[in-house]
Amino acid sequence: MAHIIMTSMNKSGSELGGPVKRRVIDFLDNLQNDESAVAQLIEQVPDAGDARVRLGRIGLGHSAILFSVAPTGGEASYVFMGAWPDAEAAELAPRAGLKVNPVNGVLDLVINDASEPTDTAPTAAVAAGRGYLAELGFTPTQLTEELGLDPKLTERVLAAEDDHVINTIAANTEGWQADAILELACGVALDEIREKLRLVDNPVDASLAEDDQILQALEHPASKIQFTYVGDSADELRRVIEGGSFAAWRTFLHPEQRAYADKQYNGAFRLSGGAGTGKTVVALHRARNLWRRNPDARIVLTTFNRTLARQLRMDLEALEPGIEFADAPGAVGVYIDGVDKLASDVLSRADNLAPIAEAVLGSATDVSSRRTDVFKVWREVVKSVDSTLDSRLATPTFLDNEYTAVVLANQITTVAEYAKIARAGRGVRLNRAQRIAVWKLIEAFRRRSRMDGTISFPEVLALAAEHLRQRTDAGGGFLADHVIIDEAQDLHATHWALLRALVAEGPDDLFIAEDSHQRIFGQPVVLGRLGVKIVGRSRRLTLNYRTTAETLKFAIDILSGADYHDLEESEESTHGYRSARTGPDPKLLACDSLSDELEQVTARVRAWLDQGTEPESIAILTRGKNDRSQFVRALGERGIQARVLEDNPAGPGHVQVLTMHRSKGMEFAKVILAGVDDAHVPAKSVMNEAPEEERGEAELRERSLLYVAASRARDQLVVTWSGQRSTLLDSVPR
Repeated sequence: MAHIIMTSMNKSGSELGGPVKRRVIDFLDNLQNDESAVAQLIEQVPDAGDARVRLGRIGLGHSAILFSVAPTGGEASYVFMGAWPDAEAAELAPRAGLKVNPVNGVLDLVINDASEPTDTAPTAAVAAGRGYLAELGFTPTQLTEELGLDPKLTERVLAAEDDHVINTIAANTEGWQADAILELACGVALDEIREKLRLVDNPVDASLAEDDQILQALEHPASKIQFTYVGDSADELRRVIEGGSFAAWRTFLHPEQRAYADKQYNGAFRLSGGAGTGKTVVALHRARNLWRRNPDARIVLTTFNRTLARQLRMDLEALEPGIEFADAPGAVGVYIDGVDKLASDVLSRADNLAPIAEAVLGSATDVSSRRTDVFKVWREVVKSVDSTLDSRLATPTFLDNEYTAVVLANQITTVAEYAKIARAGRGVRLNRAQRIAVWKLIEAFRRRSRMDGTISFPEVLALAAEHLRQRTDAGGGFLADHVIIDEAQDLHATHWALLRALVAEGPDDLFIAEDSHQRIFGQPVVLGRLGVKIVGRSRRLTLNYRTTAETLKFAIDILSGADYHDLEESEESTHGYRSARTGPDPKLLACDSLSDELEQVTARVRAWLDQGTEPESIAILTRGKNDRSQFVRALGERGIQARVLEDNPAGPGHVQVLTMHRSKGMEFAKVILAGVDDAHVPAKSVMNEAPEEERGEAELRERSLLYVAASRARDQLVVTWSGQRSTLLDSVPR
């Protein structure tokens, strides 16, 4: 039985037509399970640079490029480079080769270019030390003999005049070397690059036969950026090939990502990183790895809302089709749902809610299954209760945040307790009279909710956390062995109380993936104040896999000049963020009027559709729901099928129109940010409701929202507005 090894180099997987893809799957399945059935279709390549290269005739005018690797005394392996039209494959195959890097032991897939000059003397720019990397202090000897970069690639990057040229070179380079030169462009030291890519030790035994060395090199973490073994079933082959670009996120991990997904930690671990750096991918692989390590483990994978949780479940099932899912927290397997649903499921296990409600709410209240319309009730309470509270503070936003972050988080049940409690992290100071006035409104909120027979989500979270504490105090044990949290930056204090109470402090208890630049809900929190101790177990991802370098720069420019802090209260930076993909610059379109903007957006969408872009891979993002509906109508009136994307999943055949908030966790090939004018972004209602002391924080959330929206674009971004463009674009070059 032969083993199949896929490569990430293949760009043809998503471009092949359906019939050709099916031929590829059948060919590889036969090769894997009955090599003799396809032996006559596999040919050696005359004049090949690597004697292992083969052409596999799969039919329909296409050929596969393979490498036959025959270890000593073992089963054969075939490295599948990809499938191309016959003539293209015949031209490419003789130039392809496998090579074990002599410096670091990584397996490289190389394509020799016959047009390249054989002269290896340094160019004048390199010799004179005038290139960008030379100015940073890097030398050819360091890059080739210490890091292991290809000499010709070293020549090109050392001659590059700036980091933008290096970024373009990286976009056309494969495997670990692309990541390495991006790190070099950021000025990262060689030792740190070697550590990130796990290039510290060369694991290959030079005394082995060449094919044995190749198979040994495949186990190097950096080799796994470009190569991966595929399971021995046709279903596994089909999942990989039909996933588009060989479902790269499932199969190929950066060594740094792989380490975070695999490593065992002594306690809570926090992984941060910008949009598109693969935090969610790491979280999924970690859930899979924990389950593989112990199939009897109780694993909770949760995130900010149920929509994102549904996507996590689908992706985890694609990653590990046989994984066991748990229907409820506490059951064996992986439980996946939004954190609010998780709280409801935990609370449903409680037999007697009276002592729990007494501790949290101050009375043995009945706990309803209906949820409070929080902002509606706060507005009604503010109008009906004479609290004497300043009007700038008597707003639903301020009161709800105060109730959640201070009262519920600290289980305050009396005005005396509230008058004395420290309000760490709250932007507005309150004197005693103001606290009494706030408490009066909080009591009215609780009475009104109970009269309506409802309870708010933060109250459910606080009750669920107290239930877990009482349960463990009574010797009932914890409900989970491991808890993995995605989009953690948007969780508030009562969320963290629940998550901390789910699992005992200890090895691999909490794995936290977050990006404080993407916090678009709630107030900032500090994990240490909430019982989550990181103590040095924190790392950051910087390589973006989603967006192009041009779109990434645009998104980062939106954040420029603003001060962000992470969940450990440290300054959050965008330094070092890079993308190995390139594309067109984001296009900014100033429109004369709303009517003109609708016409320009429609024209842009129609042009993309005419170029063959799938409708469902195009998204229009707006700040509010009214604007969203307006663009759906405008597209429909102009003959373009569009649909509102809210709780429903994205469907085929329609352009997707959604709010910027709803776009969180999603990605699209082409994105239009519409209505980015000073009347909508930042939203005036949000800014007006914030007390003066919290307006800076409110603007940070609006800036983060625009950053999130911009970073949804994989290939192309367009920004439109009518009237005065948003001040949040001031840091973006015109």
